[in-house]
Amino acid sequence: MERAAAHDPEAIARLYDLYAPKIQSFIYHRTSDPVVTEDLTAQVFLQMLEAMRGGKGWRTSFSGWIYRIAHNLIVDYYRKRSQATYTHLDDAPYLPAGEGDPYRTTAAKLERDALLRAIDQLTEDQAQVVTLRFLEGYSIAEVAQIMHKSEGAIKALQFRAMASLRRLLGQQEP
Repeated sequence: MERAAAHDPEAIARLYDLYAPKIQSFIYHRTSDPVVTEDLTAQVFLQMLEAMRGGKGWRTSFSGWIYRIAHNLIVDYYRKRSQATYTHLDDAPYLPAGEGDPYRTTAAKLERDALLRAIDQLTEDQAQVVTLRFLEGYSIAEVAQIMHKSEGAIKALQFRAMASLRRLLGQQEP
């Protein structure tokens, strides 16, 4: 970390190798779009480098700082785009059938899409907690460190988020 803060290219490359897959997964779970995920991941590390060069790097937790950059970029992305997206059937990507039952595969995809739409309706903090805890697999302590909140605050956010998700998912048509 000290070497990266001192602009050592090798140290920065190691940080990228360590954090890029995690940040990419975090962003993908919030956007569900591989192209947007790739673009936002690149922007995260570009902003990281610009901040480090300007002497505005992390103060306490590097992982918390870089996840905050990713979170802010996701918020900006959703602010700039309409909530509803429509794709003409002719423009839809080709999805191979795969090995499983097409009905189950489609049902699972629809359930995942419904969950992601419901997560998008949560507050930003609640959505971030759900994404980090359940989609990324971080512990409460790790999420607290990333979000710069107490473990009690994370537990409360998680509780309220789960209650909201139950309500939102229960309202949807089968």
